[in-house]
Amino acid sequence: MIPGTDGPPYLLLSVAAHVFVEPFTPPLPLLFCLVAAGLAVIASFILVAFFARNPQAFSDYPRLNLLKWKLTRLLNYPGASLPIQLTSVLLFALLVSVGFVGNQNPIYNLAPTFVWVIWWVGVAYASAFIGDVWSLINPWKIIFGWAEQLWRWFSPGKPFLPVLGYPAKLGVWPALVLFLIFAWVENVYSEAGVPSRISQMILVYSGITWAGMVLFGKDVWLRHGEAFSLAFGFLARFAPIETRVIQHEPCGTLGRGAHAQPSKTSVASSYSEKGASSQRELNLRPFASGLLKIETVSASQMLFVLVLLATVTFDGFASTLPWINLQAALKGYLPNVAAISTLGLVSTVLIFVALYLCFSVLVGQASGVNLRTLDLGKAFVYTLIPIALAYHVAHFLLFLLIQGQLIVPLASDPFGFGWDLFGTADYRLNFRPIGPNLYWLISVVSIVTAHIIAVFLAHSIAFRLIPTRRYALRSQYPMLVLMVGYTVASLWIITQPMYMTAT
Repeated sequence: MIPGTDGPPYLLLSVAAHVFVEPFTPPLPLLFCLVAAGLAVIASFILVAFFARNPQAFSDYPRLNLLKWKLTRLLNYPGASLPIQLTSVLLFALLVSVGFVGNQNPIYNLAPTFVWVIWWVGVAYASAFIGDVWSLINPWKIIFGWAEQLWRWFSPGKPFLPVLGYPAKLGVWPALVLFLIFAWVENVYSEAGVPSRISQMILVYSGITWAGMVLFGKDVWLRHGEAFSLAFGFLARFAPIETRVIQHEPCGTLGRGAHAQPSKTSVASSYSEKGASSQRELNLRPFASGLLKIETVSASQMLFVLVLLATVTFDGFASTLPWINLQAALKGYLPNVAAISTLGLVSTVLIFVALYLCFSVLVGQASGVNLRTLDLGKAFVYTLIPIALAYHVAHFLLFLLIQGQLIVPLASDPFGFGWDLFGTADYRLNFRPIGPNLYWLISVVSIVTAHIIAVFLAHSIAFRLIPTRRYALRSQYPMLVLMVGYTVASLWIITQPMYMTAT
């Protein structure tokens, strides 16, 4: 047993993104909490509708350029990101190594904890609450960029050109397919926490990513095919830090291309751009303001956001007792648990897409304007990003705070060979980093606040999309029903006793 894991028997470490947690009773009656949360979202709808008189009131937002100070301008120098990039690549190599040659018990190996806790959960939080940090630390992007630089050194005058042009009609379908596979691995695959399997999957994904960059170009593939650049990039639109391009230039970063904005790039990627200091602003902005602008969104981008929301919801529901009971009932009809979980994941995605398009139909009928259902769906889909983020916080916060502590002993013994490099191998985990009432409060506040922000964003888009204010308000009634329904469903899921399926 790893030091510090002698906690309560109901709270055990898992090889996947789940833990056993004690059955939780909210401090207030559950029905009261659900009704109060729904009423809070309705109240926000009324307030926004009352005060929103100018259709352009929410079309822009205040910004504070951080690069006007000498200290922060250091971040924009070409070599400022090199230490971070070197660290990222070394960690990448370490993860692949420990997976293949380290102890295959997930508890004693760095790979499962780092990949499923520190990277997937931690980078998602950092992207949403800081900025698009993935654009700065993405090891596949860094390594390929170094390869391009070597090519330029050894072949002067011969640019490193992609083999093929990227078909525009493909949109972000490659990234969407890869993200669906990742979601299946996270939620269904029984060996997702086995270190050697993690290293194998990293190498396979590396091959796909670098092949895509060779065929279509690094920046094009990051915008269309690199699943995590898309996922973290969408969450980063909620973040308080952005980089704006003052003069148009071909820079090919995620923050620009993934969302078809030639004038904007990601917070992190600009640090590595040459000559960018005089052409960019590193801005501090209000949270969620990056979601205010109406942009050209492709159908595949719309589906990506819906899949992001659906998969994290299924991840939460799949740990509850109702889902376990449903699995037991289906075992007589399907061959194994993996088939049942795959059906559950696919069904959740299809239900989310169908519900969203149905509500888009209702929005169109209530708006009084002749807009296609798909166009309406694409116009409002970014309003769901705060909801996906909030559920990510509510579902994974306790997991991050508890299992994330494993990084302390694993830092001293990443391979599980019995080392103690930094004197932290005997660190004892704290199984109650926060009290249950505080966890409940954080979960409720994050979910309700996210839905209120989503209501605000939807109003902003409706007022600019639909010329008549009365019809714009009326178009939001179906969206209000959707927001209230998902608020109640989300709170119900996080109050269910959580269990871990055996892997």
